[in-house]
Amino acid sequence: MKRFLLFLPLLFAIGVGIFLAAGLGKDPTKLESARIGKPVPQFSLQSLNDPEVLLDASLLRGEVTLLNVWAEWCPSCWDEHEYLMWLSKEKGVRLVGLNYKDQRETAFRFLARLGNPYREIIFDPQGALGFDLGVYGAPETFVIDAQGVIQYRHVGVVNRQVWEEVLLPVINKAKGNS
Repeated sequence: MKRFLLFLPLLFAIGVGIFLAAGLGKDPTKLESARIGKPVPQFSLQSLNDPEVLLDASLLRGEVTLLNVWAEWCPSCWDEHEYLMWLSKEKGVRLVGLNYKDQRETAFRFLARLGNPYREIIFDPQGALGFDLGVYGAPETFVIDAQGVIQYRHVGVVNRQVWEEVLLPVINKAKGNS
């Protein structure tokens, strides 16, 4: 029994090492999503621009769309915004924003300062739609096909590399299926 007790710290250290090693090498931008291949959840939320206008899942049907989850309080959202402007203005990408757990006034200041790349912005101050989508935080971007089905989820900043290597091929595939 004493011999076993001598090896107990070693066994514990090995166990902890295996547990930690299992997490190494995992890409944090590739979080699993149970929503892939499923329609965007039903919702009824205000437009950021006009509180009298209620938006629903039909907004995300008709053509392939990038649904970008953002907030003024999110430093990474500031980082990716210039690139989103370029995608919208220069590439004609249909972008819909999901203003996540933000305040209307601060969101307006953000857009006034950096520009508005979005065709429409869903205002989600409580994070209800974000929760239904499985959002961990901002920024996250979803590729949604013309039927309103989620094809891909990207966690983190959208930049040229992400656009060219990840999102554009998914969009092209989604357009081919439409």
